[in-house]
Amino acid sequence: MPAATQEERGPAPVPDVLIEAGGKRLGELLVQARVISHNQLIEALLQQTPAGPRIGRLLVDLGALDERDLATVLADQSGLEIADLRRDRPEPEAVLALPEVVARTIGAVPLRRVGSLLEVAVADPSDHVRGLLSDQTGLDVRLLVAPASEVLRVIDNTYRAVSAIEGHIQAFAATGALRTAAAPHRRRDALAAAEAAAPLQQAAATDDAPVVQIVNLIITQGLRDRASDIHVEPQDRRVRIRFRIDGALHDVLAVPSEMGPAVVSRIKIQAGMNIVERRRPQDGQFATEVDGRALDVRVSSAPTIWGEKVVMRLLDKSRPLFRAADLGMPDDTHESFSKLVRSPFGMVVCVGPTGSGKTTTLYATLGEINSTERNIMTIEDPVEYILPSINQIQINEQSGVTFADGLKSILRQDPDIILVGEIRDPETARIAVQSALTGHLVLSSLHATDTAAALHRFLDMGIEAFLVASSVVGVVGQRLVRRICPTCKSPYRPTTEERAFYEQSGGSHKTKFWSGEGCNFCAGTGYQDRIGVYELLRITPEIKRLIVGWATQEEIRRLAITQGMRTLLEEALSLVNRDVTTISEV
Repeated sequence: MPAATQEERGPAPVPDVLIEAGGKRLGELLVQARVISHNQLIEALLQQTPAGPRIGRLLVDLGALDERDLATVLADQSGLEIADLRRDRPEPEAVLALPEVVARTIGAVPLRRVGSLLEVAVADPSDHVRGLLSDQTGLDVRLLVAPASEVLRVIDNTYRAVSAIEGHIQAFAATGALRTAAAPHRRRDALAAAEAAAPLQQAAATDDAPVVQIVNLIITQGLRDRASDIHVEPQDRRVRIRFRIDGALHDVLAVPSEMGPAVVSRIKIQAGMNIVERRRPQDGQFATEVDGRALDVRVSSAPTIWGEKVVMRLLDKSRPLFRAADLGMPDDTHESFSKLVRSPFGMVVCVGPTGSGKTTTLYATLGEINSTERNIMTIEDPVEYILPSINQIQINEQSGVTFADGLKSILRQDPDIILVGEIRDPETARIAVQSALTGHLVLSSLHATDTAAALHRFLDMGIEAFLVASSVVGVVGQRLVRRICPTCKSPYRPTTEERAFYEQSGGSHKTKFWSGEGCNFCAGTGYQDRIGVYELLRITPEIKRLIVGWATQEEIRRLAITQGMRTLLEEALSLVNRDVTTISEV
């Protein structure tokens, strides 16, 4: 007689001891609440290890359970309330009662203090956590439950690293350095002030110096705030620090103008730049670790009338790379793009202004087409992310490794696919075109306003029109727009100007629009993260004839649209129609 199947026998009994190990029969409660299936629970229990995460966290990591559902069931199990961390702002008195190191170690956000009672939001509402909090604060503790990711985000927003900077500024002033480097408020004396600060360079190099701590705190806060860039800008009476978050710059703090030269020198020392040279732009790079996350920092300095300005580009190495399908391309655009990047030879160019996500698109593309059968080589400045099984070359102009020279050497390495980080000059453009014509697939980026303008950029660099038409198989134009924050998304009425723009741009007959009200998770901006907007120009025989005939950008653009290309504006408006972004952001 054949053995009964699992379906005939019914669901396998869940070992009570394992459920107990996973958190007081939490698994059964999750199944009863129908937020996971019995089979999902069995699978998680089989993967659980004594030293690994508890069953709830493991189910979230496996994608079987939503964090908010887990928090709801935990609250029911413990007889506690749910904390709304989207709206609840921690009170200063409560924050003072719980040190940051304890909050981060336990995963706890102090919300309110009433006398000897402290209300704390936690992801793990156990008696052990309650006891630890009570011991550390000396107060009675009332626990509320919240999703773990929300707790961490509010901790980052509450315990601001930059809040400790004031103490370091006072320590810096106590050394007499501010008086030594006193910067006059006249433009012509700004450089003289920097020269007067030369004795501070040695102080900027010691690890316990106040200026070192200030720079470290600024970088730490930048990473916690998801900043892509940090701007250190000397002005008349202060040094302004700004973070670029989701494409927009935000003022964060200001330090005395007298500290400007020392702060800049510290950053330049880390990046291996020449601290004596202050009259010419410089570039550098360094690696560090913040909150246990590996971070690469690209540094660029430029002289201004008030002194040297420095911009730091933060590259979080722990952040997972996007997949091409997750960039925001519509399905049909992604399908056409995938066919182009699987061409046996030719050039695919990604175009847009600085900060439009071109490098992200190129990396995601490499991840999609990478295989052991292909020799993929890149030449970049700098190598932003290390990709496994791909040969990446770093530009080093001091050693004579330029884009053009590096590309020549790559052609002798038997490549199948070549990525050129950026085409900046006619020589690089010419070698890239020749590579595409001689049997290689070349991927690259180019600064241009849109797809049609990119073709003319090649012509402006002196590349013959027939070579451009023969080598380029596709051009992707892109921008990034901010997404509406999902936690504070709500209906709103567009202004008269926004409505007029929407209708004049060809928007649909949409009546209900959405925007973010502003909450703790989006720092009150109403936006969180960004999504790509793409237009894809395929080089058809008709487009080739226009290129060879030196047609205008508008002529090329009109023909591409008649052949099915959707413009950046059309794609951006479709995101408004899908309630992903707002009219003002478009």
